[in-house]
Amino acid sequence: MKKYEVRCPITAYLSIMDGHWKTIIIWQLNDRSLRFNELLKAIPDISTKVLTEQVKELEFDNILVRKAFSKIPPRVEYSLTKYGESLLPVLVELRQWGLRHLK
Repeated sequence: MKKYEVRCPITAYLSIMDGHWKTIIIWQLNDRSLRFNELLKAIPDISTKVLTEQVKELEFDNILVRKAFSKIPPRVEYSLTKYGESLLPVLVELRQWGLRHLK
């Protein structure tokens, strides 16, 4: 459920990408699937609780897919959907902008 009504293209982006960590999670999944603990290691400043919340929201918004394997011990991998992959060119541009303006 969204927190606010989507009324413009920028709001459409923000309605999904709200939060500090979602962009970083998507960037980490840009070319591979990762297990939960691999995401934690790749994003050292995120807490387990926040990562759990963020991946659930991204899954709800069809940005990533959670695949559970019936193994002992249980294994779960996250990967981008095609819809999620459509954000990658945007993130590349944001990264380029950030590199130009980083001080």
